[in-house]
Amino acid sequence: MRIAVIGGGISGLVAAYRLRQRLGEGADIVVVEQGPRLGGVLHTGELAGEPLDLGAEAFVGRRPEVIELMGELGLDDQLVRPAGKRPLVWAQGVAHPLPGRTLMGIPSDAESLRGLVDEETLERVAAETQRPLAWPPGDDVSVHSLVADRFGAQVVERSVDPLLGGVYAGISASIGVRAALPALADALDGGAPSLTDAVRQAMPAPSTAPVFGGLRDGYGTLIAALTEASAARVVTTLAATRIAAAPRGWVVDPLGLVDAVVLATPAPVTARLLHYVAPEAAAAAGEIELSSSALVALALPRDTVLPDNSGILVASGEPLRAKAFTLSSRKWPHLAERDVALVRASFGRFGDDSLLSWSDDDLVAAAVADLSTVTGIPITPVASAVQRWPGGLPQYAPGHTTRIATLESAIAPLDGLAVAGAYLHGVGVPACVATGTAAADRIAKSLTSRVE
Repeated sequence: MRIAVIGGGISGLVAAYRLRQRLGEGADIVVVEQGPRLGGVLHTGELAGEPLDLGAEAFVGRRPEVIELMGELGLDDQLVRPAGKRPLVWAQGVAHPLPGRTLMGIPSDAESLRGLVDEETLERVAAETQRPLAWPPGDDVSVHSLVADRFGAQVVERSVDPLLGGVYAGISASIGVRAALPALADALDGGAPSLTDAVRQAMPAPSTAPVFGGLRDGYGTLIAALTEASAARVVTTLAATRIAAAPRGWVVDPLGLVDAVVLATPAPVTARLLHYVAPEAAAAAGEIELSSSALVALALPRDTVLPDNSGILVASGEPLRAKAFTLSSRKWPHLAERDVALVRASFGRFGDDSLLSWSDDDLVAAAVADLSTVTGIPITPVASAVQRWPGGLPQYAPGHTTRIATLESAIAPLDGLAVAGAYLHGVGVPACVATGTAAADRIAKSLTSRVE
């Protein structure tokens, strides 16, 4: 059996690994990646002589997929947890504590926002439960339109947008409630009388378990372990240009005939490859837009007096170029042990990629200037690194769940074809691992039934 996995990001590599588990040593698994390396937006670079993630740096630790995968691959000793410090929000030229008791920045009460928004907004949030809420079950709107209508623009700009910018490299106007906040949509569908009540219903139960996890030596260790365990043939700097159904299997250009295909590619690439074999699925995937971003990692003198917080998020509309700073040496105890203080500055929001055309030197200069502004101290890096992510993250716009249901329904009858990736059921690493596993299960079931 020969299986082509198109796309060498985390979703594709998990699919290759699971296929090896399910089909055994005899399967010929080929991973085709159009870029020069594997891992996609998971990339461990080097700064000041030691490894540092220059893409995603953490995963939701309350989902089991990544931790279980690390255990299977013998990487238990790589699991690290953050120090538990809270971030700040930079708004109106001042650093504020990130509001507590919120759902992706949407408050469950007015008091959590005190100091971040004005008195008029506080009164509006407090009185929201007295206003009738019209929400047809099954409806979907942008997070911006819902929250701005119920709580006001300041709540969106100063509490919601900073968090959504970190998760999706987007803004609340580009993200739909149903896909990004399914528990909130469920509460609204169930008849919650106000947004405040819906948020309270949707908030997760209190837990002492750490919210996030990471890898001590970076995601590169996971990518390397997956690649080795999959025993797949890996071809980089090669793009799949076409797939077509064959009497028994699929033709993938330029690979030729294969028994099955996993498309672990970004939504626009998936749309192009499905254009002729599943036009309805291709149309759905083609509606998903991507956001670009860039990251500047700074190594500072170890004694730099940074705030004792995990990071600093930047509200919408602020006269800064960066949208967020991760104070990595404060956030992660294992990074605090290094000889330098580490900071990651993030740039780029959906709909505004202008900064990404800047030179590396200009991006570093902007990161240094903005970090000095929000910390109030001179910033003098001893080393820096820049990583750009063109088209890195899908935008879960209103109607996203319907698009994905249409896509998956359209490919369901196609034997030996599966899809995986961050545009399906969540942009986080655990969700990507889940889609890679589901794709492998679908392909293995198809191929096994053929043999039987």
